[in-house]
Amino acid sequence: MTSMRTSRKGSVEMPAFVRQLVKETEKRVSSFFKGSRGGAAEGEQPGEGEKEEVIPSPYLDRPVLDKLTEEGCARWGLTYALGSMQGWRANMEDYHNCVPQLGGELADWSFFAVFDGHAGNTVAQHCSQHLLGHILATGGLRPEDDPDKVKGALAEAFLQADKHLLSVARREGWERGGTTVVAALISPYYIYFANCGDSRAMLCRSGQVCFSTEDHKPYSPLEKERIESAGGSVSLQRINGSLAVSRALGDFSYKGAENRSPSQQMVSPEPEVCVMERSPADEFLVLACDGVWDTISNEDLCAFIHNRLHVCTDLRDVCSQVIDLCLYKGSLDNISIILLCFPGAPQLSTEALHQEAELEDLLESKVAEIYDELCAGGEEPDLLSVLTVLASTVIPGLPPGGGIQSKRNCIISAYYQQRDMHKPNGVEDS
Repeated sequence: MTSMRTSRKGSVEMPAFVRQLVKETEKRVSSFFKGSRGGAAEGEQPGEGEKEEVIPSPYLDRPVLDKLTEEGCARWGLTYALGSMQGWRANMEDYHNCVPQLGGELADWSFFAVFDGHAGNTVAQHCSQHLLGHILATGGLRPEDDPDKVKGALAEAFLQADKHLLSVARREGWERGGTTVVAALISPYYIYFANCGDSRAMLCRSGQVCFSTEDHKPYSPLEKERIESAGGSVSLQRINGSLAVSRALGDFSYKGAENRSPSQQMVSPEPEVCVMERSPADEFLVLACDGVWDTISNEDLCAFIHNRLHVCTDLRDVCSQVIDLCLYKGSLDNISIILLCFPGAPQLSTEALHQEAELEDLLESKVAEIYDELCAGGEEPDLLSVLTVLASTVIPGLPPGGGIQSKRNCIISAYYQQRDMHKPNGVEDS
């Protein structure tokens, strides 16, 4: 396995912006993001002798912006990068697996997966360490590359992984928790997708989305039918009003219906397995958790990454830009993305670099104009005021799929330059 790990932090301007963002967020949705209280109903007081139960908030007062990044390549021309960030969530529950070369007679095969844990990170961590082993143990991956056998092997491996997980959970005393999984297995001739839950894979070919996996949500008709047949219900778009995904590894409290197979339980561990024949027109493949997909569509993300690859050679930076975009568009979840680039991926473009430089010059001048106008009106411009005015301004040349949010780091930097220029001599920031 050829890879490199680094830990990167958010840009130096970010903390001040986050302080502003937190204040604005609290104004709009204070109680929801800060968690809820159990016990007495809202507006009521606990009875005599009762204690009001406080449920810990799943969200932080400000997001954790440190990013984990990883990059590597396979000998047949694949390059990849991972970007992952805790964000607003109180805990980091995402894990991943990047194996660009399986080795031996499968040296030209690659495996990548994103695991999005819930109710803790134990199951996601365990599966990230063992799922590939279960896949290889089926014996269905052979150099002759039979699609039917490989698809069967992937489905069997998920069921075996869940069965093994149950025995470990009983032994270790894991009472709750599960994980979604989205995985891509790449052979010399095919791309196999295995999806269990609401993480998602997307393949871009010739600049367009040519395939994406389907999210497994409790309110989907076939998923809802299975849930109700297993004795459950769907309310608030969740199983029994609680779990927001209908397929996952783990979550054994939802898998106790008697006389029903594992794939017929309220929560099924059976993946949806699809295969696509590889093409010279394949550009890139994305695997990401719902912290990405909750804020951006397949088409917009495809367009944004396609554009970024023309101006950025470091795939880790592209992943980092996607993460920042999702954060700025309102993602409150952990955010993880794996970007896989095939030999046909977009290449660096001199023209695109020139357009990018012109765009950033334009944004800097717009920020300066807005800052001066607000100052002339007697205001002391804060960042949100500048961003609000800029968002209503027509800006040509913004990255497709990203819009103004994708250039916020540039805007933030320009804002602080203006603020420093307008500070009286000798005045320091508090």
